[in-house]
Amino acid sequence: MFEKPIRCEKVIQFGEGGFLRGFVDWMIQVTNEATDFNASVVVVQPIENGMCDKLEEQNCVYTHVMRGMKNGVPTVEKKVIDSLSRTVQPYKDFGAYLALAENPDFRFIVSNTTESGIVFVDTDKMENAPHVNFPGKVTLLLKKRFDLGLPGFIFLPCELIDKNGAALCRCIVDYAKLWGLGNDFIDWVKTENIFCNTLVDRIVTGYPKGETLDLDFEDNMVNTSELFHLWVIEGPKEITKEFPFDKTDLNIIVTDNLAKYRTRKVRILNGAHTSMIPYAMLCGLETVGDCLKDETMSAFLKACIFDEIIPTLDLPEEELLDYANNVLERFQNPFIRHLCSSIVLNSVSKFKVRVLPSLLEYKARKGTLPKNLVFSLAKLIEFYKVGTPNDDKDVMAYMKNASIGEILANKGLWDEDLSFLKGEIEQYVNQ
Repeated sequence: MFEKPIRCEKVIQFGEGGFLRGFVDWMIQVTNEATDFNASVVVVQPIENGMCDKLEEQNCVYTHVMRGMKNGVPTVEKKVIDSLSRTVQPYKDFGAYLALAENPDFRFIVSNTTESGIVFVDTDKMENAPHVNFPGKVTLLLKKRFDLGLPGFIFLPCELIDKNGAALCRCIVDYAKLWGLGNDFIDWVKTENIFCNTLVDRIVTGYPKGETLDLDFEDNMVNTSELFHLWVIEGPKEITKEFPFDKTDLNIIVTDNLAKYRTRKVRILNGAHTSMIPYAMLCGLETVGDCLKDETMSAFLKACIFDEIIPTLDLPEEELLDYANNVLERFQNPFIRHLCSSIVLNSVSKFKVRVLPSLLEYKARKGTLPKNLVFSLAKLIEFYKVGTPNDDKDVMAYMKNASIGEILANKGLWDEDLSFLKGEIEQYVNQ
């Protein structure tokens, strides 16, 4: 067993996987060490089979290792995480789970139950607990909290869906209505709890299989990630009075407008991937790291980002440039082998969301076409014709056999007619 400080249990965490342990739990550890937060986390295993038993074998202590480029130098940092107090497994002891509602010190609920975790299932019955989904389990916890007359929670969900906090609140209200829990309870859910929408950004690579790391103890729960991290929280600034991360160097932003940060991430980080990868694969490049080492591909990517994507965004230029430079440094991470073939999945729909808005906004603002983003669309079409795409079979068949004019005019693919690009695209596509 490992010795660890005794702290006040303030956070309930749904999920014991690598992401939360390498993101939220690491941040809580940093905040504990830098401030008087003095908080510990109780981890709830949201599914029947998980890793909580393995965590308990180590007294819920593990090492988090961060690796990447820092100022152009390969860097490794590690931190022992001792801020988890214990775990609770509802499928083994649902009473112990509901008992969490009795502790008035609990203030925050964090979660990462995958993109499909925040859903309402109208066949879930209250009497089937714990065999109800994540929002259903939370509804029952909140109902007990309400019946005890205790304060609500601040929710910081980390699921990768838009407006994740609002979506969770809607599901809880829907369950309250389905199960007849009463209007007073529904009003309490809405007024006495804070459901923050959040944006998370960090690549967590999990357990380092096949690697030998220099650790302070035998650690079967060691976790790895990149160095970069960003957590954008749409909520009241006052939450920093209870969670004082503002007194640390953590890259956490509390804002009343998360949308602009989501747009920044989608257009720069995701857009950089999608604008580059089909072209890179046509050139025979295998990984993102290979792309950054290739002089032609690196120059193309930088032109897309700095010359054509950033001019379409409305955040301060200094913030945009800093984020973009971080993206390029992340792409060069020698500790992560990010295969182009794993990014290329569903490239048509990704282009529509991630790159096309930048292309159209550039045209609207500048009155000219962004030549690099237009070129990336041409290479996307060429890749579907002669390369190795990975997409819905009907999309792949259509893209392979349709003419360039037909593809561009297809509103089903792009939500609008892109025929005005035909002349430009045709000169770049090798069929």
